[in-house]
Amino acid sequence: MSLKSTKSYLKRFKITKNGKILSRKAGQNHFNAKERTRTSTGKRRLQAIYMNNKAKSRFLPTI
Repeated sequence: MSLKSTKSYLKRFKITKNGKILSRKAGQNHFNAKERTRTSTGKRRLQAIYMNNKAKSRFLPTI
């Protein structure tokens, strides 16, 4: 029987073809009306997450 991935991690992260882990930047949900345009534009991009191998194997064993 194979190990299952943690579903909450799969919903929050996107895994690229080469194995990079990407996630949304924090602070996008509310209170954005006062922010500068540059700040809100920068938050739209995904950012790379760096996990050590122990965390990867624990939460995302299918990678």
